Amino acid sequence: MTISSHLRVLLLVCVALAGCGGGGSGGSTGSSQAGSPSPASSPTAATPSGASAPSGGTASNVATSVPQSTTPNVQPIAVTTAPGLTRNMLTTSVTVCQPGTSNCATINNIQVDTGSHGLRILASALPASLSLAAVSSGSGVTGECAVFGDGYAWGAVRNADVRMAGQLAASIPIQLIADPTLPNVPTDCAGSGPSMLTVATLRANGILGVGLFAADCGSGCVNAALPRWYYSCDASGACLASTQALAQQVTNPVSQFALDNNGVVIDLPAIADAGAASVSGSLIFGIGTQANNTLGGASVVKANPQTGYVVTSSAGQTYATSYVDSGSNGLFFNSSQFPQCGYWYCPSSTQTASASIVGTNGASNSVSFAIGNSRTLFASSNNAFDNLAGIASNSFGWGLPFFFGRRVYTAIASRATSAGPGPYYAF
Repeated sequence: MTISSHLRVLLLVCVALAGCGGGGSGGSTGSSQAGSPSPASSPTAATPSGASAPSGGTASNVATSVPQSTTPNVQPIAVTTAPGLTRNMLTTSVTVCQPGTSNCATINNIQVDTGSHGLRILASALPASLSLAAVSSGSGVTGECAVFGDGYAWGAVRNADVRMAGQLAASIPIQLIADPTLPNVPTDCAGSGPSMLTVATLRANGILGVGLFAADCGSGCVNAALPRWYYSCDASGACLASTQALAQQVTNPVSQFALDNNGVVIDLPAIADAGAASVSGSLIFGIGTQANNTLGGASVVKANPQTGYVVTSSAGQTYATSYVDSGSNGLFFNSSQFPQCGYWYCPSSTQTASASIVGTNGASNSVSFAIGNSRTLFASSNNAFDNLAGIASNSFGWGLPFFFGRRVYTAIASRATSAGPGPYYAF
């Protein structure tokens, strides 16, 4: 989602347990007022059991055979007006069906998030006629607490067919946020921050997590009942933290497509410094599986196979916890060079800065980026900005501004691509 501040405690737990993750975060927290950071996510997700270690190299010097596909794989995406005057909210539509049937509903205004994993939809956005079977936990129902930088999303885990473009992820676990079957939020989940259980607080009808990993928690949740993750809920609605089998965890839908299942490409046009009222682009499924998703000359930056992080160096600072996240609505980093207006930077005129993004394969990619005056940007009627930047303490978040004018690839961990297995980013 578009929040901005990394969930440190959960991340440390996940790393200690050799992988859980997903769930979320981004750079600095804020209210839902216009111009505040909006709910975002982090790339900290688990490596699925048996994931292979990533190999180094770029698209031009590593050759890996990838199954080819002819299935339609282009999903329209857009940045337009969002609830709470949230800027840089990238959204799409997702069709959800009762598994194996034509009983479906297309849900609009779903946020596209490369910083989390799995589909999460507000229960209120589904028609009453669309009944989805619950994923069981013992004799009860599975609940999940998805924690993001600005709060939490609580709900039941249910099975659904998920359709986008010509692709199908058949009978996968999704989270139904604010599912009336589970009205009681566990105390530890509710203590994670503000609730994000409505359109007004989630600022979308749901979140499509298409990040670096296939499952949102992974082996950590398979091996231990972690707080603020999965719960077994009885008929009275009482819920206790529980383990969760990998196959029953909320799943990145792309990982379950038949062929175009090794990652995604986000393709957005460049925009002017003053921003744009709306922007349209493409979410392309697969990497190197069709003519429209080849890496070409893109530079591959391998991510940490446990946490999803890369390293960013800028202005003499090195950020070991750096991530590329379409669900964060700004660039988030720590700098004393620019004036601050609340959670955002506001130099008197647009400034240019540079950074190097470095992967675990040693590949380094230099990036030039702009920092605009946040007050001027928010005072405009535009919704999309490539120079919106905010404050983070010790991480560097390459949020949605990074995506404008680039083709950004997100490769799923251990899946074969023409540049070797993920997880990696390429641009």
